[in-house]
Amino acid sequence: MEAIIQKSKIYGEIKAPASKSYTHRALICAALAKGKSKIISPLISDDTGATLDVLKKIGISVKKKKEIWEVKGGNFSVPKQDLFCRESGTTFRFMIAICSLIKGKCQLTGEISLLKRPIKPLINALQNLGVDCEEKISSVVVENNFVGGKTKIKGDISSQFISALLLIAPFSQKQTELKLTTVLESKPYVLMTIDVQKKFGVKVKHSNNLRKFLIQKQRYKPCNYFVESDWSSAAFLLAIGVLAGKTEVKNLNIKSAQADKEIINILEKMGAKIKTRKNAVIAEKSKLKSIKIDISDCPDIFPIICVLCSQAKGKSEISGIKRLVLKESNRIKEMEKGLARMMIKTKTRNNKFIIWGSKPRGAVISSIDHRIAMAFGVLGLVAEERTIIKNAECVSKSFPEFWEHLIYLKANINVN
Repeated sequence: MEAIIQKSKIYGEIKAPASKSYTHRALICAALAKGKSKIISPLISDDTGATLDVLKKIGISVKKKKEIWEVKGGNFSVPKQDLFCRESGTTFRFMIAICSLIKGKCQLTGEISLLKRPIKPLINALQNLGVDCEEKISSVVVENNFVGGKTKIKGDISSQFISALLLIAPFSQKQTELKLTTVLESKPYVLMTIDVQKKFGVKVKHSNNLRKFLIQKQRYKPCNYFVESDWSSAAFLLAIGVLAGKTEVKNLNIKSAQADKEIINILEKMGAKIKTRKNAVIAEKSKLKSIKIDISDCPDIFPIICVLCSQAKGKSEISGIKRLVLKESNRIKEMEKGLARMMIKTKTRNNKFIIWGSKPRGAVISSIDHRIAMAFGVLGLVAEERTIIKNAECVSKSFPEFWEHLIYLKANINVN
């Protein structure tokens, strides 16, 4: 599928989609709780669909109703086939840990791009907690025997490793102690996990710097969980307003713990016209100034920050980028290549991505990475000549309605 975009004037109100991160976590906690839970207003996407599919294969019943998923949790069974996690890193990492609670053998696999992403630190940590697990060429094999105890893990590779361990820790035969050997990056994502666990009756003790976690044996309790909207997706909708007209993004939790709520502070520092209301943010076309920013805790909005910086006066520096080579694609290289095609000068140096703002020209952008495709879709709205996004369907990973939202906002776009 291709999206062909030309310079547009945008004006309108739009509702942000539900949070992918919270949907994953709510589903997992509901599966761990014995009884019936309701996930209200979940995100329906490729990634959350992957988690749903895997949970069903290990014996969890999920009934889909209008804007509600009813999850009957607490009883796992050995899967009769491999657990295919598609391209979802969250699904893969969380479910490797969850499978350590199943009395039997589980084999998890996924798309080639997923299997290239790091998993060894999580495997080692689980082995220290008594789990029989092994990384193979195209899969991870897990058998039960999760005992708990003490383990260590790096905090600067993926916060999903820490979240995965926290999710299963309450099932330990004794207290579980988790220590991080490096500073934790993407801290808000771990705090999101702890927050969802709390809603399902589980308490996690941790140090102020999130380098040490203590979890007692306890039980998850079923509940009705409302999924708030996604700040990662909202960042693109706000950028559209700032660059191409005016957008009012509704249904947002202004007090959210999501990492990507940082987009508000970033836009304000760049001089954007931003107004926050009780449950909405208004973004208007603005003259942007360059910025220096560390995105260690919010790496998912790197692509759209790059687009914003490309339209800011002067030279911007984005640091804290080292983990971006481990995402769905090497996002540093993808943004560098795509921006160059659209006549934007960039340079990578010493864990920094440097961008010189200038007028973009339309180009053909081909990527299988959802956030890369959306970012250049936004830049295409202000570029001279048309921009063509190849593999445009990849947005279904996190924001299936993205192109439809642009059409609704009267963007000059054709999708076929």
